[in-house]
Amino acid sequence: MSRSLLRHVPLALVVLALLAPPAVAANKEHQQMMADIRMLQEQQQRLQLQLAAMLDALKTVATKLDDAAGTSRKAFADEKLLIDNIAGDLRVVREKADDNNVRLGSLSQDVDAIHQSLLQAPAPGAAAGAPPAGGGVPVAPPTGAGAAPGAPQPLPAPSGGQMGVLPSQLFQQALSDYRSATSPSQWDLAIAGFERYLAAYPKATDAPDAQTYIGDSNRLAGKFSEAIAAYTKVINNYPSSNKVPEAYYRRGQTYEAAGDKVRAKQDYDYLIKTYPPDNNYVLLAKQRIQGDDEPRE
Repeated sequence: MSRSLLRHVPLALVVLALLAPPAVAANKEHQQMMADIRMLQEQQQRLQLQLAAMLDALKTVATKLDDAAGTSRKAFADEKLLIDNIAGDLRVVREKADDNNVRLGSLSQDVDAIHQSLLQAPAPGAAAGAPPAGGGVPVAPPTGAGAAPGAPQPLPAPSGGQMGVLPSQLFQQALSDYRSATSPSQWDLAIAGFERYLAAYPKATDAPDAQTYIGDSNRLAGKFSEAIAAYTKVINNYPSSNKVPEAYYRRGQTYEAAGDKVRAKQDYDYLIKTYPPDNNYVLLAKQRIQGDDEPRE
């Protein structure tokens, strides 16, 4: 080895000795940073595991809530279906009961008519005006002012003198005349039939209908004052009948046809304020007030 190289070796050793401490310090700092990074990574992994566990728990809770909501909806739907079925059954029972009441009323009228006819019929084997068994002069039964107090009086014929005509037949005959009427004289025929029915059976089940048909017949025949009077009788004589809303509407319609707009609106307003909004005649009254054309009936 040359002397010059040997002279530089101590110098290199001195330089290495001076550079060694900073290099060791940098290596330690690097190792500390790597340790911190690993620690942060481990913390992040733990947080991710906790977050995943929380998400799973939330999914489980959401599933349970959905199941509970579905069960509640099903229970509510079942209850609603049950209530609807019960309401439908009640409606059917009510309709059948109403139908039975109408039939019982009609049968009662028919029985009363038959009873009255039997009371007025002559006794079997007895001819009209025949002398009594003793050969004397026949004596007419006491009537009017000359009748004995408390003596039974003969009942009037239920159909204006027509024997054997049932109330339902009398009403249906008048209704047939009404439905086939196309002229004033035919309307008058229908009115006469309904008036005969009401004279014999003023409290019958079909009495409100008969009185309403009298009003309709007069209105269609152009007899407005008579129609108004007939509809007013429906309102006053049968206040609990389901024909009263129709009577108010028809009377307002008749007032309107007669040119009395004020009274027509009064009937329409009363009808709208008094009866349920889904009533057919309430809806028609609203249309009349609004100026809409009335649907054909």
